[in-house]
Amino acid sequence: MPELPEVEVTRRRLERELVGSRFKQVVLRVKKLRLPVPADLEQALSGRMVRAIGRRGKYLLFDCEVGWLLVHLGMTGFLRLLRGSPPPEKHDHIDFVFDDGQLLRFHDPRKFGIVDWFTGDPQLHLLLAGIGPEPLERGFDGEYLFGVTRGRKVAVKQLIMNSAVVAGVGNIYANEALFHARIRPDRPAGDLALKECVKLAATICNVLEVSIGEGVAFMVAEETVAYYPQTFEVYGRGGKPCRGCKGHLEETRLGGRSTVFCRDCQK
Repeated sequence: MPELPEVEVTRRRLERELVGSRFKQVVLRVKKLRLPVPADLEQALSGRMVRAIGRRGKYLLFDCEVGWLLVHLGMTGFLRLLRGSPPPEKHDHIDFVFDDGQLLRFHDPRKFGIVDWFTGDPQLHLLLAGIGPEPLERGFDGEYLFGVTRGRKVAVKQLIMNSAVVAGVGNIYANEALFHARIRPDRPAGDLALKECVKLAATICNVLEVSIGEGVAFMVAEETVAYYPQTFEVYGRGGKPCRGCKGHLEETRLGGRSTVFCRDCQK
């Protein structure tokens, strides 16, 4: 599933390629993804220029002069940046055709993504209004994290995956951040001391920044713009040796999500 780093790398790639381009045509092959796709999307976008591309959590925000195109990649979605008009494949649900010959194609096998059009303040959009602070911007630090954990019995991994607490931290980077912070993912959030929250907040920022850096280094002129090769310390490595203590990593389910940790390194 694309998380904050993958969405941010996608944003940077699309910003580089699409800002200044104008929408020529929108081809809708479905009426609904996770939510209905606006039926008048082509009418709203036709002739509009992409002025900027922003991000809020895991949502991409295209500034289209008179409104905003919102895109969420869902569980399995990604965007392809193409030239010309190659025939669509299965699960290619939406084409955004630009006047300079570029084609942005939305692919989503499970249809959990979102494509929406709206005007007004994007921060007031129903899907964005409740999102917490961005981890790579001011407002997210150890003191903030300490404050929101007080009195919380929920597991710390589930807390930092809550988008109302911090934007964009999904399962992958929650696993990684907790390993580097040496905190067990199933610890009650309210049990963390201030110094642990300071370390965890800094670690969350670091693992996200490192992943974004890897994605930017890999960012080339290829079609798929959401995914890039990464090396993880714990995610997807259940049962394999811990790179810290050489013991075995344990894998369990927490909040319905795969959770990998080291019992020795994460006390």
